[in-house]
Amino acid sequence: MAVKDISRKPYIVDNDANIKVGIDLPIRRGDVKDGWFATTSTTIEAVKNNIRNLLQTNRGERFFQPNLGINLRSSLFEVINDESLFSIQDSILDTINFWLPFVEVRDIELLTNVQDSSILNNEIRIKILFNIVQDPTTLDSVTIDFQSDVSNSSDSSTSGGY
Repeated sequence: MAVKDISRKPYIVDNDANIKVGIDLPIRRGDVKDGWFATTSTTIEAVKNNIRNLLQTNRGERFFQPNLGINLRSSLFEVINDESLFSIQDSILDTINFWLPFVEVRDIELLTNVQDSSILNNEIRIKILFNIVQDPTTLDSVTIDFQSDVSNSSDSSTSGGY
């Protein structure tokens, strides 16, 4: 009869500095010893990058994965009220639950210029408190700013912040 090993955590503990977990975002040149691209050293750093990347991707933007992402940029020019904030929050939860099932979202805070005077018009700040499902003690957070770039009148693109 097989005996299940429950003495170790169900995922790799990040205690070896020589092992890299993933590519760090935004993509940039890394140190010579780490390789060509900058890399993440811990699982929690990689998960934070995954959350940022997922929320900043529009549906249909990714080849061969047309349902990956969420259309948060489209909500920048809509009327922001409690109902739309709940809709955005539900979309974020559904998207993370589907694409990142190993992440448990503990809290989502959506801020607009109505609630925080440091936020500009047509900007939404998203703060997500999360942990890895297999280890609830890995509590961390990520903050993403979605804002419109209205300085260039010919192009109304948006960018996410870190």
